[in-house]
Amino acid sequence: MSPVHDDAVAVLGAWDAPSADQSAIRYALLAFLAAREDACARACVPGHLTASALVVDAAGEHTLLTLHPRVGRWLQLGGHIEADDPTLRAAALREATEESGIDGLEISAAPVHLDVHPVTCSLGVPTRHLDVRYLVRAPEGATAVRSEESVDLRWWPLAELPDDVAFAWSVLTPPGPSARP
Repeated sequence: MSPVHDDAVAVLGAWDAPSADQSAIRYALLAFLAAREDACARACVPGHLTASALVVDAAGEHTLLTLHPRVGRWLQLGGHIEADDPTLRAAALREATEESGIDGLEISAAPVHLDVHPVTCSLGVPTRHLDVRYLVRAPEGATAVRSEESVDLRWWPLAELPDDVAFAWSVLTPPGPSARP
């Protein structure tokens, strides 16, 4: 097994899901990890874990979304786990930094949300992304810079997110200090 695979099992095994729906997804991801040594590799055609970052500004009032060129929707930052990513958390932070152009991001210790969704990703065939999402806080005055992976990049007020965003804004303001980066 790879270090990131082992980390994913440990992180998800210890994660206290905030709802029954999130608990069910957690168990599905753990079962997939148990069945597939390549569960964290984008080459895994039946599906693969991905790492995402729900980036909020320093005040916690806005989130940074990317207009994804392949999906055609506003999404959180994130993507495929790379072979040299040691942990899910490191993969999410790398993706957030690459896609936002912001240095000094602070990431939560544990995930805040899980999602499984069908997608045709870089494999060019239909697959599933088993997404592990972390809360990431940008430093005061951070200016985002769009990467080549995005059609657009924009800060959105939490109360005015696009209708088809893939998470509820309440995920960005989890209760308790443990989820805050």
